[in-house]
Amino acid sequence: MHRRSLALLALMPTLFGAAPGPAGIVVSGWARPTVAGQSSGAAYLVVRNFGPGADTLVGVASPVAGMAGVHRSQIVGGVSRMRPADGIAIAAGKKLTMAPGGYHVMLMGLKAPLKLGSTLPLTVRFTHAGQRQLRLPIQMSPPQ
Repeated sequence: MHRRSLALLALMPTLFGAAPGPAGIVVSGWARPTVAGQSSGAAYLVVRNFGPGADTLVGVASPVAGMAGVHRSQIVGGVSRMRPADGIAIAAGKKLTMAPGGYHVMLMGLKAPLKLGSTLPLTVRFTHAGQRQLRLPIQMSPPQ
């Protein structure tokens, strides 16, 4: 029984869309569903840096989109603007929380709708921690 519990604990980050890494980076997140004909979508990550030094999120990719990138939405002069975000540093002991209206993963050229209840395959890349393969749940709001 004890071994079974330990095995389940080891799998939990993968089951819930989180990917731990040897460099102390843990990534989880979610994506919003889309409808037929919608060519873009968004995903939101939570990146925790438990490592001894800063690391930088430098890229994202998904086989379900022609292009994926990290963007930041901001209100400037009363107008909402979205711009690509080049490399986001996460200091040691800190976390980055992406959310609607701020940082997000922009998925462009979707090959099929993101269906509620399914998962989004996403690869994230860090300067020091390397690549992580994720399967983010597709749901209407952030996980509780």
